[in-house]
Amino acid sequence: MDIQSLDALDESELASVLDRDAGIDEIRADVRGIVEEVRDRGDDALREFSEKFDGVEVDTLDITARTERAAEAIEPELREAIEAAIDNVRAFHERQVRTDWTDSFGGARLGRQFRPLRRIGAYVPGGSATYPSTSIMTVVPAKVAGVEEVVVVTPPAEELNPVTLAAIGLAGADEVYSVGGAQAIGALAYGTETIPPVEKVVGPGNRWVAAAKAEVRGDVAIDMIAGPTEVLVVADETASPRLVAAELVGQAEHDPHSSVVAVTPDESLARAVADEVEAQVPDRARPEIIREALANETSGVFVAPSMDEVTAFAEAYAVEHLVVMTADDEATVDAIDSAGSVFVGEYSPVAAGDYASGTNHVLPTGAGAKTTGGLSVDSFVRSRTVQHLDRDSLDSLSDTIVTLAELEGLEAHAESVRKRFE
Repeated sequence: MDIQSLDALDESELASVLDRDAGIDEIRADVRGIVEEVRDRGDDALREFSEKFDGVEVDTLDITARTERAAEAIEPELREAIEAAIDNVRAFHERQVRTDWTDSFGGARLGRQFRPLRRIGAYVPGGSATYPSTSIMTVVPAKVAGVEEVVVVTPPAEELNPVTLAAIGLAGADEVYSVGGAQAIGALAYGTETIPPVEKVVGPGNRWVAAAKAEVRGDVAIDMIAGPTEVLVVADETASPRLVAAELVGQAEHDPHSSVVAVTPDESLARAVADEVEAQVPDRARPEIIREALANETSGVFVAPSMDEVTAFAEAYAVEHLVVMTADDEATVDAIDSAGSVFVGEYSPVAAGDYASGTNHVLPTGAGAKTTGGLSVDSFVRSRTVQHLDRDSLDSLSDTIVTLAELEGLEAHAESVRKRFE
């Protein structure tokens, strides 16, 4: 990996590292055409795109029954691992459930209520890798939130991965369809003859999926634009180069467009990390993808003059996965507000959150962590406020209401209060 000094980067070079769209903008026009075809021609377009992009002739789009049977066909140890992950994810997300409340405010009874969405769509990636874990991360929180109909779409294949199908079924999906890519997002957003539309689309995917979510946003709610994975490791001289490198290599294997970065105030650590990365890549199962990701202009090992500048860079980067390995991990974490998920200390690998600790791995990328968080129970509910005023409590507010309404020129608002006291 390249080693660069943050101080030596000019404005445009720094922007190329911080401003990550993972190639989404350059394919928006193509994605728009795919989505429009699905909206106009429904199932026929889905089948055509599956053959064109996935090389698969899809006969039956609805594979719900197959997922319901899949859990019985996989090895017991695989089912046990899936069920353990489901239990952990469910337990963590149950802590997020909001409860309705009411309280007295000057005699008025005011409150807030939470209601689940009725029907959501979850994208579970396929392609060069299979992601049973994403089934868990998308379906389980929706079910915990109380969503009535959870729909999963996953790319077709000559042989669909039985473990992914089992995970989808065990997580509790209600409907499952064999369709992927931008066309799957279009189907969820607008519906087809087979797939009724949903209220919200969630889940990660490649840049085509991310671009499609950006395209349909406005016609259907989405969770976030979650593009190719990102990791930023913040480390000082106390960190293990071997473990820092393992985090970079681990996330690089997801996608050639992944962004993997380490930043440190210690130049000798930076050199050791770069050497260790080169040593680890040949032993991995997906070395070509890893090397492509490592070569991205958004990837690299950076040296900063001080720990303060390290944390300032991390805050500006606003990464999906933030790994902290320093002499004072808690102080470092406190200095960085913007991150999708934080992994603290040498025994907190990103893989723990990816699979089994219980936190969610559907997270904002492209600096989205500056304004939003990862998928949660909150992603599947909406809130409403409720108020109950009696005569005395309205009377106590009437002068304020009338004064402000007349100030805004909304005389009928004021009159709606006066009439109650005539």
